[in-house]
Amino acid sequence: MSVTENHQGRLIRIFKNLLPSPFTIAILLTIVTLLLAQFVAKPKSEPHFDFFIKMVTSWENGLWDSSAGGLYFAFQMMMILVLGHILALTPAVDRLIQALLNYCNTTASSVITVSLGAITLGLINWGLGLIFGAIMARKVAEKFAKEHKPLNYGLVGAAGYATMMVWHGGLSGSATTKSMEEGYIPEMMKNAHISGNFPNNVPFELTIGSSLNIIIALSCLILIPALLYLIAKKSKNEQIPKFDAEFAHVLKSEDEKPEGAERLDYSRILGMGLGASFLLLGIYKAVNYEGDGSLGFIQLNFINFMFLGLSLLLHRSISNFLKSLDIAINDVSGILIQFPFYFGILAIMQSSGLIVLFSDSITSIANSKTLPFFTFISAGLVNMFIPSGGGQWSVQGPIVIETASRLDASLPKTILAMAYGDQWTNMLQPFWALPLLGITKLKPQQLLPYSFLVMLLGFLIFGIGLLVFS
Repeated sequence: MSVTENHQGRLIRIFKNLLPSPFTIAILLTIVTLLLAQFVAKPKSEPHFDFFIKMVTSWENGLWDSSAGGLYFAFQMMMILVLGHILALTPAVDRLIQALLNYCNTTASSVITVSLGAITLGLINWGLGLIFGAIMARKVAEKFAKEHKPLNYGLVGAAGYATMMVWHGGLSGSATTKSMEEGYIPEMMKNAHISGNFPNNVPFELTIGSSLNIIIALSCLILIPALLYLIAKKSKNEQIPKFDAEFAHVLKSEDEKPEGAERLDYSRILGMGLGASFLLLGIYKAVNYEGDGSLGFIQLNFINFMFLGLSLLLHRSISNFLKSLDIAINDVSGILIQFPFYFGILAIMQSSGLIVLFSDSITSIANSKTLPFFTFISAGLVNMFIPSGGGQWSVQGPIVIETASRLDASLPKTILAMAYGDQWTNMLQPFWALPLLGITKLKPQQLLPYSFLVMLLGFLIFGIGLLVFS
């Protein structure tokens, strides 16, 4: 398999012609939803102008949704990304990267090492996996530049980005972790104005901890590095990387001399003690959890709390933690401005009845066995327009739950199918690649041709898994 510069250029030109910026996509999707509501869902007896004003009002109200599935959910998602990035900037992770660099001597060995590391950490926390993959790819390129050795840097970058095709099946997946929260599903359906008998929650062991998800995650962990290795062996697109300066991400404060109360910011006793206290408190709450399901304590707030403690502990001082925060906070700008638009879109779909129409359309072609597969396909398409997993869950989640209930299909499997679809087309949607591109200094046309091939492999892994396993 050989990927030439000509093929890369043709593919990226197609992407550039079809995909504007993610924020522009959110605006266009809002307009499309308004038009669909106006001309597909509007009752015949209601005047067009009155109905339009009603939809615009619903959209505005949705922007500032303060429910558990609204702005509160958006903040939880921002914390996951920020804390993952902060962890990736710790000296402990830097030592891990330096150790792994010893195995990166060719493009082929580099893509295996980078993808294995990024995917493994991505299953723990998607922000951690994404930033680790980016930093690891950059460090590999710097090593090859120092040694004046050629490297297919775009392929190595794609290996780091491969973590975004597995993250939703890990501990920080939006749909799965929110579904674990007791009372979340009934409240979500109530806010969507959908009545029915819905479960209080879907516990960890039925989604993330299920045999289906474990098998699919292991398949990705094995087959993605194997594919990248084969591409590296046959690809001839190698050049000596060039950089103006090295990427320095280890934060040190030993040379600084704080005075007065500022010394507390640099105190290792305070920083590490606070981090350890958070971790111990989280462990205590997990051990004494009394809710439904033995692993029901694994929810978004628990994950964020534990990663906050771990970040403080590994950075060893509040000063280093805050310096990392200043760097990591840039990652959430897209989420901050786009999430309200997705909540507005959801409000239009709810008040117009589009959610019910979409649910009926899926029900008409699916049955209890095939619903997860059709959900996977539809989620992959929706992800091209709503690149945020949390935003997509807000819009598509009620449809998935309603349809699974109607067809008496497995709700945990259908939720996983939506999660797989969301992460599957991340390989073609460049929104989440922005942090990686910023760190690696790669251009999209160097990355996307290879990530597209990973996406094709993902279709086989997820599709076969959903159709074969019960």
